[in-house]
Amino acid sequence: MDFTASAAQLLNIKADSLILPTGPQLKDSAEALDKSLDGAISSLIKAGDFSGKSGETLVMHIPGASGKRIILLGTEGASSPQQQIKVITAGAAALLRTPSIKAVWVGEGLADDSEWQAGMVARSIQTASYQYAPAPKGIAKTKAQKLKSVTYWAPTKADLSAAKKGLAYGSAVGNGMNVARQLGNLPANICTPDYLASQAKALAKGQAKITTSVLTEADMKKLKMGSLLSVSAGSDIPAKMIVMKYQGTKASVKPIVLVGKAVTFDSGGISLKGGNGMDEMKYDMCGGASVIGVFNALIENQLPINVVGIVPATENMPNGHATKPGDVVTSMSGQTIEVLNTDAEGRLILCDALTYAGRFKPDTVIDIATLTGAVIGALGKVTAGMLSNDDQLAEQLLSSGTRSGDRAWRLPLFEEYDELLKSNFADIANIGGPGAATITAACFLARFTKKYKWAHLDVAGTAWVSGAAKGSTGRPVPILMEYLRSKAG
Repeated sequence: MDFTASAAQLLNIKADSLILPTGPQLKDSAEALDKSLDGAISSLIKAGDFSGKSGETLVMHIPGASGKRIILLGTEGASSPQQQIKVITAGAAALLRTPSIKAVWVGEGLADDSEWQAGMVARSIQTASYQYAPAPKGIAKTKAQKLKSVTYWAPTKADLSAAKKGLAYGSAVGNGMNVARQLGNLPANICTPDYLASQAKALAKGQAKITTSVLTEADMKKLKMGSLLSVSAGSDIPAKMIVMKYQGTKASVKPIVLVGKAVTFDSGGISLKGGNGMDEMKYDMCGGASVIGVFNALIENQLPINVVGIVPATENMPNGHATKPGDVVTSMSGQTIEVLNTDAEGRLILCDALTYAGRFKPDTVIDIATLTGAVIGALGKVTAGMLSNDDQLAEQLLSSGTRSGDRAWRLPLFEEYDELLKSNFADIANIGGPGAATITAACFLARFTKKYKWAHLDVAGTAWVSGAAKGSTGRPVPILMEYLRSKAG
């Protein structure tokens, strides 16, 4: 998809579709367009065909101009970033329902921040154009079948400069989300730990700023990652730990480390899950997929920042070698863990990855995981759960979530919750009982993150949707990229 910005005369830009954000009262460019069309737009409003309410769309064909149309996009009542994103998303969907090849998006009538608005337009069009590729070749982005280019029209030269930056950033984020979605949507017999490793290597090929290495189980044994290996023990497919490094600035700058859980299929292990909905456990690698999606966006946007991505990848399966409830394993940190439930496996692979993250002397570490069903009970499918050992980091992530529309909500890490993880036979148990399960899972991880600033995003409720629209969402790529952009300055 080609995104450009222009401040030329609106009607002089060649396109077959024009997206016009407006409320019921026409202003500025909307009013001028209406006059040039002899009141065609205001007539539709007066007739009740278009009310201008937030997210409403109406396609009107331009009289005397064959194959050309205006897509009216309602903005009334869209005052918050979240509401404005919904309006832009509705406009992108309406555009892609038309046979348009070239489109113009009028950058008026909605948000005052041209860079933000242009970024959301590009991101929304990219994600709306995603199509699942059942036989993918690499992790190349899917493209719209018809729409080839979008020009974002800016009313002033100052808006034009901001819009150009926004389009580049938003397009990169949208493509990163699509990469994460594609990996998440693939079936578990294709998207194995080996496959994820191969895709991470392919992403780095020919990229001067990215290097990718892959640790094998033999490497993990040498590092004494007994916790991670206890999860892969029941699978015939060996685990992999993918390590990606993006150097966008001088090497002396401490990196931000992203750790993404990638259980490519989670049967629950010996603590076997129920069969209902188990097919969706292919999405238990969406944390790792989001890290790879972020790296795809970093390549496109070239942020001046250093980032390390760590993706522990494994299946969780029940065979004769599988870890049993009651077994005790030793993590890379040396802490022993009583595995009371093998279906609480995500924290077992993350704890060794988080210990490994310390060797990069990080500025900050953020882990991303589809970790607990309890977070869905608390926050539904709307918001990610976030826990952190650093208040400033937590506030930065919350702000990034609001700005990107990929919101998170902070939960506490009180000592009383940590006490629920006590074990009579090891340093720590891997579950803390039925109550506050999202918090106790994070308390478990916090024991391995005491040497650096750390935040945990539980995206079990936001990484995919179920039902007729079943599929990966590409979240939390937006919040992560917004945070990285804020740190890059």
